[in-house]
Amino acid sequence: MARTRLNTPMNKPDLSYENTFEGAVAGIDEAGRGPWAGPVVAAAVILPNGNIPDGLNDSKKLSKKRRAELFITIQQTCLVGIGIATVEEIDEINILQASLLAMRRAVAELSQQPDANLAACLVDGNKDPNLNLPTECIVKGDGKSLSIAAASIIAKVFRDKIMADLSQVYPHYDWQQNSGYGVPKHIEALKLVGISPHHRKSFAPIRKIIDEETHTSR
Repeated sequence: MARTRLNTPMNKPDLSYENTFEGAVAGIDEAGRGPWAGPVVAAAVILPNGNIPDGLNDSKKLSKKRRAELFITIQQTCLVGIGIATVEEIDEINILQASLLAMRRAVAELSQQPDANLAACLVDGNKDPNLNLPTECIVKGDGKSLSIAAASIIAKVFRDKIMADLSQVYPHYDWQQNSGYGVPKHIEALKLVGISPHHRKSFAPIRKIIDEETHTSR
């Protein structure tokens, strides 16, 4: 059973949460719950003792260039695991469960698994991904915990790269710019060319298009 902390005022993420545990602490976050297309990606990051990368913060508060720089630094200096849940899995088990599945996969990909007797997993949000490890859920944790902040950067940059690559094959949707979110250019492309295999058919806007196409074809 995970603990959840809601309100801990901080201006920037630090090691306050990590320092309450012995052993390696993995920060966990995901990217891509809201978009209409593409997978959801989670990352788990264990920071090194000392030599923590400078400038770690909630990925949303960083420029694209700074995220890209930190993405490289984090991978070079920290233990990183990345997990993906596919569009098919999102449609089958819903986006929340797919996000939690991606988190479990990210932890499984860590080259060093946290010691259940000494360590903990710090998870952004209030949902326990059931890692079978001591877990603490922290609402808005990417702005409070350095480990979660690092995970948020890895997940965001990794997923954006996936969407940029997909955009080479499906250029109409402008995914290299909008990452699959329902922005006007994406919506206009859906009207012109319809949905792709990478759209989340369980999401209401996409399901509506499918229903309309089905109705028209009858």
